[in-house]
Amino acid sequence: MTEVGGTLETDGAGGTGARKEAGADTGSRTRRLPRVPGFAEWPAAGSPKEEGKALRGRVPRSAHATLDLDAARPDAVSAVEESSRGRLPELAPLRVGRMAATPFAFLRGSAGLMAYDLARTPMTRIGAQICGDAHAANFGLYGDARGGLVIDLNDFDETVRGPWEWDLKRLATSLVLAGREAGADEDTCRAAAHGTAGAYRRTMRLLSKLPVLDAWNAIADEELVSHTDAHDLLGTLERVSEKARSNTSGRFAARSTEADEDGGRRFVDAPPVLRRIPDDEAAAVAASLEQYLGTLPPDRLPLLARHAVHDVAFRVVGTGSVGTRSYVVLLLDHRGEPLVLQVKEARPSALVPHLLTAGFEAPEAGHEGRRVVHGQKRMQVVSDSLLGWTTVDGRPYQVRQFRNRKGSVDPAALAADQIDDYARMTGALLARAHSHSADPRLIAGYCGKNDELDGAVAAFAVAYADRTEADHADLVTAVRSGRIAAETEA
Repeated sequence: MTEVGGTLETDGAGGTGARKEAGADTGSRTRRLPRVPGFAEWPAAGSPKEEGKALRGRVPRSAHATLDLDAARPDAVSAVEESSRGRLPELAPLRVGRMAATPFAFLRGSAGLMAYDLARTPMTRIGAQICGDAHAANFGLYGDARGGLVIDLNDFDETVRGPWEWDLKRLATSLVLAGREAGADEDTCRAAAHGTAGAYRRTMRLLSKLPVLDAWNAIADEELVSHTDAHDLLGTLERVSEKARSNTSGRFAARSTEADEDGGRRFVDAPPVLRRIPDDEAAAVAASLEQYLGTLPPDRLPLLARHAVHDVAFRVVGTGSVGTRSYVVLLLDHRGEPLVLQVKEARPSALVPHLLTAGFEAPEAGHEGRRVVHGQKRMQVVSDSLLGWTTVDGRPYQVRQFRNRKGSVDPAALAADQIDDYARMTGALLARAHSHSADPRLIAGYCGKNDELDGAVAAFAVAYADRTEADHADLVTAVRSGRIAAETEA
């Protein structure tokens, strides 16, 4: 007896495992079982690939080159000020300083402004769980539960269900800016954008042809370089991997803590990035970990039960998140070995108002930390085994391991012959991430076999990179004139 998509078929002879019951018809007929909610129908109705092809009539692939800026578009400085609303005001100058460093850095902190522009571009209306900030710097290495290293998207603060094209165009644009910052010529920068779209398209096509289970877990680490022909990047990835293996809680604790009078350890001030906090604030964060435990799978609880909470400190996070509340929590086991958790404020996705403009539904109201965690798990093949969420003083937070062998490639520091390799690698990873929530057959049917989409995305990326450079220049001018305060780090 074999099972095919929920329909059981029996052979006429009964076959291995077949059961004959009194009065039962065991002939060679198809047994019709009731439709089970949550499972597909068999036989499948329609062809997702053909549906995708049909979308080209409504949204030609060449249309993705379009960038028509809205006359009501907010200026760059106003957009930065608006995105700082609700953040810690004393950290706003640090965030501005980081964004003012380069156009590449400006793009990292302006996901909302780009979403405003993307909402006014052509879209297929194929929804997927998107990163929302698929910037080239938001891919990296991290450790899995068995000590291996995984490379994937690694920032999900803005994740929502939305148009797959938004992630792809943001990634391509960031690669153009990274190339320019690295000193690459314009042909190389355009080729990087073209390459990331091409890798996305080819990977989606590959995934559409695989059995679903194989596609779900596709593009393992050891296959990624060969799949994307990124051999020039191999040496860089090996160096980053070596560094990532030593980027652990233990190393962070050794540099950032000191022994206390009770034989434990406590954080030491290292402004402006790390600072001690008042006892009541630390107690509130520590107490919130009880709620966090309730968001974890039960099999993780014995692991954390063998650690004690020793200290809490405030730690500033990356460009896009500067000004949000973020803490590190020091846990020690019975041997004094550290495990550090990050408790990071989860704000509503900056994409939400622009999704509504584009005709997509807003995410269901709920805990923003839960949104981030569930979005991350939907997009990654392997996620942090201690991902969860909690609430501190009425604000939502996500909780995750801190420094679990994390490492990253700086796209803006790559040599010209490596940028296109990195572009293809990240494009392939993005396609795999999208394929978990959108049928790869549908997107592959739209993208097609030729490079029409690749060229259109590359043209958009170059145009938007130009726009980002102009926005960055406006921010720098505002800083110099005193309109907005900026602080640089020593």
